[in-house]
Amino acid sequence: MPATPAASDSEQPGVIMSREMGEQPEALRRLLDRGAAPIRETARLIAERGPRFVLLTARGTSDNAALYAKYLLEIRLGLPCGLASMSTTTAYGAEPDLRDVLMITVSQSGGSPDLVAATRSARAAGAITLAVTNNPDSPLAAVSEHHIDIMAGRERALPATKTYTASLLALYLFVEGLRGGDGTEARPLPELAAQLLDRQAEVRALASRYRFAERMVITSRGYGYPTAKEAALKLMETSYIPALSYSGADLLHGPLAMVDNISPVIAVVTDGRGGEALQPVLDRLRGRGADLVVFGPKEQVDGASGGFVLPTAGVPEELQPILEIIPLQLLAYEVTIARGQDPDAPRALAKVTETR
Repeated sequence: MPATPAASDSEQPGVIMSREMGEQPEALRRLLDRGAAPIRETARLIAERGPRFVLLTARGTSDNAALYAKYLLEIRLGLPCGLASMSTTTAYGAEPDLRDVLMITVSQSGGSPDLVAATRSARAAGAITLAVTNNPDSPLAAVSEHHIDIMAGRERALPATKTYTASLLALYLFVEGLRGGDGTEARPLPELAAQLLDRQAEVRALASRYRFAERMVITSRGYGYPTAKEAALKLMETSYIPALSYSGADLLHGPLAMVDNISPVIAVVTDGRGGEALQPVLDRLRGRGADLVVFGPKEQVDGASGGFVLPTAGVPEELQPILEIIPLQLLAYEVTIARGQDPDAPRALAKVTETR
Protein backbone atom coordinates (compact mmCIF):
# COMPACT_ATOMS: atom_id res chain seq x y z
CA MET A 1 0.00 0.00 0.00
CA PRO A 2 1.53 3.36 -1.00
CA ALA A 3 2.51 5.64 1.84
CA THR A 4 0.57 8.79 2.53
CA PRO A 5 2.32 11.57 0.60
CA ALA A 6 4.30 14.14 2.51
CA ALA A 7 3.02 17.68 2.77
CA SER A 8 5.35 18.73 -0.03
CA ASP A 9 3.69 16.19 -2.33
CA SER A 10 0.55 18.28 -2.45
CA GLU A 11 2.56 21.07 -4.06
CA GLN A 12 3.71 18.83 -6.91
CA PRO A 13 0.99 18.41 -9.57
CA GLY A 14 0.29 14.81 -10.39
CA VAL A 15 2.57 13.23 -7.80
CA ILE A 16 -0.09 10.77 -6.60
CA MET A 17 -1.17 9.68 -10.09
CA SER A 18 2.47 9.34 -11.11
CA ARG A 19 3.27 7.18 -8.09
CA GLU A 20 0.33 4.88 -8.68
CA MET A 21 1.08 4.47 -12.38
CA GLY A 22 4.56 3.42 -11.29
CA GLU A 23 3.12 0.76 -8.97
CA GLN A 24 1.52 -1.17 -11.82
CA PRO A 25 4.32 -3.70 -12.46
CA GLU A 26 4.32 -4.71 -8.80
CA ALA A 27 0.51 -4.85 -8.69
CA LEU A 28 0.45 -7.16 -11.70
CA ARG A 29 3.20 -9.33 -10.22
CA ARG A 30 1.39 -9.58 -6.88
CA LEU A 31 -1.82 -10.68 -8.59
CA LEU A 32 0.01 -13.32 -10.62
CA ASP A 33 1.91 -14.62 -7.60
CA ARG A 34 -0.78 -14.51 -4.94
CA GLY A 35 -4.10 -14.05 -6.68
CA ALA A 36 -4.00 -16.50 -9.57
CA ALA A 37 -4.77 -19.64 -7.54
CA PRO A 38 -7.83 -18.18 -5.73
CA ILE A 39 -9.12 -16.82 -9.05
CA ARG A 40 -8.77 -20.26 -10.67
CA GLU A 41 -10.72 -21.83 -7.79
CA THR A 42 -13.49 -19.25 -8.13
CA ALA A 43 -13.60 -19.91 -11.88
CA ARG A 44 -13.82 -23.68 -11.25
CA LEU A 45 -16.78 -23.29 -8.91
CA ILE A 46 -18.63 -21.07 -11.38
CA ALA A 47 -17.80 -23.27 -14.39
CA GLU A 48 -19.35 -26.26 -12.60
CA ARG A 49 -22.69 -24.43 -12.64
CA GLY A 50 -22.58 -23.93 -16.43
CA PRO A 51 -23.84 -20.36 -16.87
CA ARG A 52 -25.59 -19.89 -20.21
CA PHE A 53 -25.19 -16.10 -20.44
CA VAL A 54 -23.08 -13.38 -18.81
CA LEU A 55 -24.17 -9.93 -17.71
CA LEU A 56 -21.47 -7.38 -16.90
CA THR A 57 -22.14 -4.45 -14.60
CA ALA A 58 -19.86 -1.50 -13.88
CA ARG A 59 -19.42 2.27 -14.01
CA GLY A 60 -16.66 4.53 -15.33
CA THR A 61 -13.21 2.98 -15.64
CA SER A 62 -14.57 -0.35 -14.44
CA ASP A 63 -17.08 -0.25 -17.31
CA ASN A 64 -14.15 -0.34 -19.73
CA ALA A 65 -12.66 -3.28 -17.85
CA ALA A 66 -16.03 -5.02 -18.12
CA LEU A 67 -16.06 -4.41 -21.87
CA TYR A 68 -12.66 -6.12 -22.07
CA ALA A 69 -14.14 -9.09 -20.21
CA LYS A 70 -16.99 -9.17 -22.74
CA TYR A 71 -14.50 -9.62 -25.57
CA LEU A 72 -12.67 -12.35 -23.64
CA LEU A 73 -15.81 -14.29 -22.78
CA GLU A 74 -17.34 -14.12 -26.23
CA ILE A 75 -14.13 -14.86 -28.17
CA ARG A 76 -12.43 -17.41 -25.94
CA LEU A 77 -15.48 -19.17 -24.47
CA GLY A 78 -18.26 -18.47 -26.94
CA LEU A 79 -20.46 -17.23 -24.09
CA PRO A 80 -22.93 -14.52 -25.11
CA CYS A 81 -22.52 -11.40 -22.98
CA GLY A 82 -24.33 -8.15 -22.36
CA LEU A 83 -23.61 -4.95 -20.49
CA ALA A 84 -26.34 -4.56 -17.88
CA SER A 85 -28.61 -1.51 -17.78
CA MET A 86 -28.75 -1.08 -14.03
CA SER A 87 -31.54 1.50 -14.06
CA THR A 88 -33.95 -1.18 -15.31
CA THR A 89 -33.87 -2.64 -11.80
CA THR A 90 -32.70 0.25 -9.60
CA ALA A 91 -34.96 2.93 -11.12
CA TYR A 92 -37.73 0.99 -12.90
CA GLY A 93 -38.00 -1.99 -10.60
CA ALA A 94 -37.82 -4.60 -13.37
CA GLU A 95 -37.55 -8.22 -12.25
CA PRO A 96 -35.74 -10.17 -14.99
CA ASP A 97 -35.35 -13.94 -14.86
CA LEU A 98 -31.61 -14.44 -14.32
CA ARG A 99 -31.49 -18.16 -13.62
CA ASP A 100 -28.26 -19.68 -15.03
CA VAL A 101 -26.92 -16.20 -15.77
CA LEU A 102 -23.51 -15.14 -14.47
CA MET A 103 -23.55 -11.53 -13.31
CA ILE A 104 -20.05 -10.04 -13.03
CA THR A 105 -19.89 -6.68 -11.27
CA VAL A 106 -16.61 -4.79 -11.61
CA SER A 107 -15.94 -1.99 -9.13
CA GLN A 108 -12.64 -0.72 -7.78
CA SER A 109 -14.11 0.43 -4.48
CA GLY A 110 -17.01 -1.99 -4.25
CA GLY A 111 -18.94 0.79 -2.60
CA SER A 112 -21.20 2.27 -5.28
CA PRO A 113 -24.78 1.91 -4.01
CA ASP A 114 -26.27 1.28 -7.48
CA LEU A 115 -23.84 -1.55 -8.14
CA VAL A 116 -24.59 -3.08 -4.75
CA ALA A 117 -28.33 -2.77 -5.34
CA ALA A 118 -28.14 -4.22 -8.86
CA THR A 119 -26.05 -7.16 -7.65
CA ARG A 120 -28.34 -7.87 -4.73
CA SER A 121 -31.32 -7.78 -7.10
CA ALA A 122 -29.59 -10.09 -9.59
CA ARG A 123 -28.79 -12.63 -6.91
CA ALA A 124 -32.39 -12.61 -5.75
CA ALA A 125 -33.44 -13.18 -9.38
CA GLY A 126 -31.35 -16.35 -9.56
CA ALA A 127 -28.07 -15.11 -11.00
CA ILE A 128 -24.65 -16.44 -10.11
CA THR A 129 -23.03 -13.24 -8.82
CA LEU A 130 -19.33 -12.41 -8.94
CA ALA A 131 -17.80 -9.17 -7.65
CA VAL A 132 -14.39 -8.07 -8.93
CA THR A 133 -13.10 -5.36 -6.60
CA ASN A 134 -10.06 -3.86 -4.92
CA ASN A 135 -11.75 -4.19 -1.52
CA PRO A 136 -12.72 -7.64 -0.21
CA ASP A 137 -14.47 -5.97 2.76
CA SER A 138 -16.70 -3.82 0.55
CA PRO A 139 -20.52 -3.87 0.50
CA LEU A 140 -20.41 -5.26 -3.04
CA ALA A 141 -18.25 -8.20 -2.00
CA ALA A 142 -20.64 -8.85 0.87
CA VAL A 143 -23.74 -9.15 -1.31
CA SER A 144 -22.06 -11.23 -4.04
CA GLU A 145 -21.90 -15.00 -3.95
CA HIS A 146 -18.31 -14.97 -5.23
CA HIS A 147 -15.56 -12.36 -5.05
CA ILE A 148 -12.22 -11.71 -6.77
CA ASP A 149 -9.74 -9.37 -5.08
CA ILE A 150 -7.62 -7.54 -7.70
CA MET A 151 -5.01 -6.84 -4.97
CA ALA A 152 -3.88 -3.49 -6.41
CA GLY A 153 -3.35 -1.83 -3.03
CA ARG A 154 -4.96 1.41 -1.93
CA GLU A 155 -5.53 3.84 -4.78
CA ARG A 156 -5.67 7.52 -3.80
CA ALA A 157 -5.58 9.27 -7.17
CA LEU A 158 -8.99 10.04 -8.65
CA PRO A 159 -7.92 8.91 -12.14
CA ALA A 160 -7.76 5.13 -11.79
CA THR A 161 -4.61 3.56 -13.22
CA LYS A 162 -3.29 0.53 -11.34
CA THR A 163 -6.79 -0.68 -10.47
CA TYR A 164 -7.68 -0.68 -14.18
CA THR A 165 -4.75 -2.84 -15.29
CA ALA A 166 -5.16 -5.11 -12.26
CA SER A 167 -8.86 -5.52 -13.09
CA LEU A 168 -7.99 -6.51 -16.66
CA LEU A 169 -5.49 -9.10 -15.47
CA ALA A 170 -7.90 -10.50 -12.87
CA LEU A 171 -10.62 -10.83 -15.51
CA TYR A 172 -8.19 -12.50 -17.90
CA LEU A 173 -7.15 -15.01 -15.23
CA PHE A 174 -10.80 -15.68 -14.41
CA VAL A 175 -11.74 -16.37 -18.03
CA GLU A 176 -8.68 -18.57 -18.42
CA GLY A 177 -9.79 -20.42 -15.30
CA LEU A 178 -13.25 -20.98 -16.78
CA ARG A 179 -11.65 -22.66 -19.80
CA GLY A 180 -9.24 -24.71 -17.69
CA GLY A 181 -6.14 -22.59 -18.31
CA ASP A 182 -3.62 -21.39 -15.75
CA GLY A 183 -2.78 -17.96 -17.21
CA THR A 184 0.94 -18.61 -17.64
CA GLU A 185 1.02 -16.50 -20.81
CA ALA A 186 0.52 -13.44 -18.57
CA ARG A 187 3.80 -13.98 -16.71
CA PRO A 188 5.86 -11.51 -18.83
CA LEU A 189 3.44 -8.64 -18.19
CA PRO A 190 5.03 -7.07 -15.07
CA GLU A 191 8.42 -6.71 -16.73
CA LEU A 192 6.91 -5.38 -19.96
CA ALA A 193 4.85 -2.89 -17.95
CA ALA A 194 8.01 -1.66 -16.23
CA GLN A 195 9.69 -1.19 -19.60
CA LEU A 196 6.78 0.92 -20.81
CA LEU A 197 6.93 3.15 -17.74
CA ASP A 198 10.63 3.70 -18.40
CA ARG A 199 9.72 5.29 -21.74
CA GLN A 200 7.86 8.24 -20.25
CA ALA A 201 10.11 10.73 -22.06
CA GLU A 202 8.77 9.42 -25.40
CA VAL A 203 5.23 10.02 -24.23
CA ARG A 204 6.11 13.50 -22.98
CA ALA A 205 7.33 14.40 -26.46
CA LEU A 206 4.05 13.18 -27.95
CA ALA A 207 2.03 15.10 -25.38
CA SER A 208 3.35 18.43 -26.61
CA ARG A 209 1.26 18.16 -29.79
CA TYR A 210 -1.93 18.05 -27.71
CA ARG A 211 -1.22 20.96 -25.40
CA PHE A 212 -3.72 23.19 -27.17
CA ALA A 213 -6.06 20.53 -28.51
CA GLU A 214 -9.75 21.41 -28.36
CA ARG A 215 -10.96 17.87 -28.98
CA MET A 216 -9.57 14.44 -29.80
CA VAL A 217 -10.79 11.22 -31.38
CA ILE A 218 -9.53 7.83 -30.20
CA THR A 219 -10.35 4.70 -32.15
CA SER A 220 -9.63 0.99 -32.18
CA ARG A 221 -11.26 -2.35 -32.87
CA GLY A 222 -11.50 -5.69 -31.11
CA TYR A 223 -9.53 -6.05 -27.92
CA GLY A 224 -8.19 -2.51 -28.38
CA TYR A 225 -11.62 -0.87 -28.21
CA PRO A 226 -11.84 -0.91 -24.37
CA THR A 227 -8.38 0.70 -24.38
CA ALA A 228 -9.62 3.49 -26.65
CA LYS A 229 -12.56 4.14 -24.33
CA GLU A 230 -10.37 4.11 -21.22
CA ALA A 231 -7.79 6.42 -22.82
CA ALA A 232 -10.52 8.88 -23.74
CA LEU A 233 -11.87 8.79 -20.20
CA LYS A 234 -8.42 9.42 -18.74
CA LEU A 235 -7.85 12.42 -21.02
CA MET A 236 -11.24 13.91 -20.21
CA GLU A 237 -11.07 13.49 -16.45
CA THR A 238 -7.51 14.85 -16.13
CA SER A 239 -7.01 17.44 -18.88
CA TYR A 240 -10.71 18.19 -19.62
CA ILE A 241 -10.12 17.74 -23.37
CA PRO A 242 -13.32 16.40 -24.98
CA ALA A 243 -12.05 13.03 -26.18
CA LEU A 244 -14.42 10.93 -28.24
CA SER A 245 -13.86 7.19 -28.42
CA TYR A 246 -15.20 5.11 -31.30
CA SER A 247 -14.95 1.61 -32.57
CA GLY A 248 -13.30 1.91 -35.96
CA ALA A 249 -16.44 0.48 -37.55
CA ASP A 250 -18.61 3.11 -35.89
CA LEU A 251 -16.19 5.89 -36.82
CA LEU A 252 -16.79 5.12 -40.50
CA HIS A 253 -20.55 5.37 -40.03
CA GLY A 254 -20.82 9.14 -39.77
CA PRO A 255 -18.36 10.53 -37.20
CA LEU A 256 -15.52 10.35 -39.75
CA ALA A 257 -17.03 13.50 -41.28
CA MET A 258 -15.75 15.60 -38.38
CA VAL A 259 -12.13 14.48 -38.94
CA ASP A 260 -9.98 16.85 -40.99
CA ASN A 261 -6.31 17.75 -41.31
CA ILE A 262 -6.25 19.55 -37.97
CA SER A 263 -8.16 16.91 -36.01
CA PRO A 264 -5.97 14.88 -33.64
CA VAL A 265 -6.73 11.18 -33.91
CA ILE A 266 -5.16 8.43 -31.82
CA ALA A 267 -5.48 4.87 -33.09
CA VAL A 268 -4.85 1.94 -30.76
CA VAL A 269 -3.72 -0.86 -33.05
CA THR A 270 -3.53 -4.31 -31.51
CA ASP A 271 -1.13 -6.77 -33.08
CA GLY A 272 -3.64 -9.32 -34.34
CA ARG A 273 -7.10 -9.56 -35.85
CA GLY A 274 -8.33 -6.36 -34.23
CA GLY A 275 -5.50 -4.42 -35.83
CA GLU A 276 -6.20 -6.05 -39.18
CA ALA A 277 -9.88 -5.05 -38.91
CA LEU A 278 -8.83 -1.45 -38.16
CA GLN A 279 -6.67 -1.16 -41.30
CA PRO A 280 -9.42 0.24 -43.59
CA VAL A 281 -10.11 2.90 -40.96
CA LEU A 282 -6.45 3.89 -40.81
CA ASP A 283 -6.38 4.15 -44.59
CA ARG A 284 -9.43 6.43 -44.59
CA LEU A 285 -7.97 8.62 -41.85
CA ARG A 286 -4.71 9.02 -43.78
CA GLY A 287 -6.73 9.83 -46.88
CA ARG A 288 -8.46 12.66 -45.02
CA GLY A 289 -5.12 14.07 -43.89
CA ALA A 290 -5.87 13.48 -40.22
CA ASP A 291 -3.17 14.12 -37.62
CA LEU A 292 -2.91 10.39 -36.92
CA VAL A 293 -0.87 9.07 -34.01
CA VAL A 294 -0.68 5.30 -33.57
CA PHE A 295 -0.06 3.27 -30.43
CA GLY A 296 0.79 -0.16 -31.79
CA PRO A 297 3.29 -2.21 -33.81
CA LYS A 298 6.28 -0.45 -35.39
CA GLU A 299 5.08 -0.81 -38.98
CA GLN A 300 1.83 0.95 -38.10
CA VAL A 301 3.61 3.72 -36.19
CA ASP A 302 5.98 4.27 -39.13
CA GLY A 303 2.99 4.87 -41.41
CA ALA A 304 1.43 7.55 -39.18
CA SER A 305 2.20 11.16 -38.26
CA GLY A 306 3.69 9.92 -35.02
CA GLY A 307 3.22 7.29 -32.40
CA PHE A 308 4.44 4.94 -29.74
CA VAL A 309 5.68 1.43 -30.52
CA LEU A 310 4.15 -1.17 -28.21
CA PRO A 311 6.06 -4.32 -27.18
CA THR A 312 3.58 -6.70 -28.80
CA ALA A 313 5.97 -9.32 -30.18
CA GLY A 314 5.07 -12.64 -28.61
CA VAL A 315 2.24 -11.16 -26.51
CA PRO A 316 -1.17 -12.74 -27.25
CA GLU A 317 -3.66 -10.22 -28.59
CA GLU A 318 -6.00 -10.73 -25.65
CA LEU A 319 -3.27 -9.64 -23.22
CA GLN A 320 -2.12 -6.57 -25.13
CA PRO A 321 -4.76 -4.22 -23.59
CA ILE A 322 -3.04 -4.59 -20.20
CA LEU A 323 0.08 -3.06 -21.75
CA GLU A 324 -1.30 -0.66 -24.33
CA ILE A 325 -3.20 1.45 -21.79
CA ILE A 326 -0.04 2.28 -19.80
CA PRO A 327 1.51 4.76 -22.30
CA LEU A 328 -1.95 6.26 -22.77
CA GLN A 329 -2.23 6.80 -19.02
CA LEU A 330 1.15 8.52 -19.23
CA LEU A 331 -0.13 10.58 -22.14
CA ALA A 332 -3.14 11.82 -20.13
CA TYR A 333 -0.79 12.70 -17.29
CA GLU A 334 1.73 14.52 -19.50
CA VAL A 335 -0.92 16.42 -21.48
CA THR A 336 -2.49 17.59 -18.23
CA ILE A 337 0.86 18.78 -16.85
CA ALA A 338 1.66 20.52 -20.16
CA ARG A 339 -1.64 22.40 -19.94
CA GLY A 340 -0.76 23.66 -16.46
CA GLN A 341 -3.30 21.50 -14.64
CA ASP A 342 -3.07 18.97 -11.85
CA PRO A 343 -4.13 15.38 -12.69
CA ASP A 344 -4.46 14.69 -8.95
CA ALA A 345 -7.20 17.29 -8.59
CA PRO A 346 -9.73 16.87 -11.42
CA ARG A 347 -12.77 19.08 -11.02
CA ALA A 348 -16.06 17.69 -9.70
CA LEU A 349 -14.91 14.08 -9.39
CA ALA A 350 -15.25 11.67 -6.49
CA LYS A 351 -13.64 8.27 -6.04
CA VAL A 352 -16.96 6.60 -5.31
CA THR A 353 -19.82 7.86 -7.46
CA GLU A 354 -23.36 7.49 -6.19
CA THR A 355 -26.00 7.02 -8.88
CA ARG A 356 -29.35 5.34 -9.03
